[in-house]
Amino acid sequence: MVYTSHYDSPVGTLLLAGQDGTLAGVWMEGQKYFLGSVREETQECKSLPILQQAGRWLDRYFAGERPAVNELPLAPVGSDFRQEVWKILCEIPYGQTTTYGEIAQKLSARLGRERMSARAVGGAVGHNPISIIIPCHRVVGSNGRLTGYAGGLERKIKLLTHEGVDLTRLHSGAPGT
Repeated sequence: MVYTSHYDSPVGTLLLAGQDGTLAGVWMEGQKYFLGSVREETQECKSLPILQQAGRWLDRYFAGERPAVNELPLAPVGSDFRQEVWKILCEIPYGQTTTYGEIAQKLSARLGRERMSARAVGGAVGHNPISIIIPCHRVVGSNGRLTGYAGGLERKIKLLTHEGVDLTRLHSGAPGT
C-alpha cells in the first residue's frame, strides 16, 4: 500500500506518497508522469510520519530555508540508470543549475564509460518521481535553455526564482528570448 497526502504549495497542490517509512513520490497536480512510478493501491493518510516529515521539509523550503535532501529517507522507484541520475540531481546546490550534458559527463565518469547520452539523462530527469526535493528543476539545456519540466515551465521558473537563480542567463529558446 502506498499512502498519500496533499500539500498546498506556492507552485500548486502537491501529492506526497510514502511507503514503508520512506518518501516514494512528490508530484505536482497535472504534471507529466503523475503517479507514474506507483503500481500499488493508494490510500490517503495525512498522519503517516514520513508524509508529515516531508510536509515540514517543504514548509522550510518554501519559507526560504535550504533543507538537505538527505534529511528525508527517499525511495524513488526507477531503473539503476535513473537512480544514478537522481543521485546526481541531489548534488546540485541550491541557487545553481547544471545541464543534461554535464550530468551525462559526470555519470559516464562514475560508470567508467566513454560517453553517455544527454537525451537518456533527460528521460531520467523527466521521470523523477520526487519533484522539488530531488531537484530536477535545476537542470537546464545547453546554452542556458529552459527546457521541458514535467511540472511545466512556469513552475520550473518559479522554483528557480525562489532559489535565487539568476534567470537573466537563461532563456526559453523561443525567438526573442
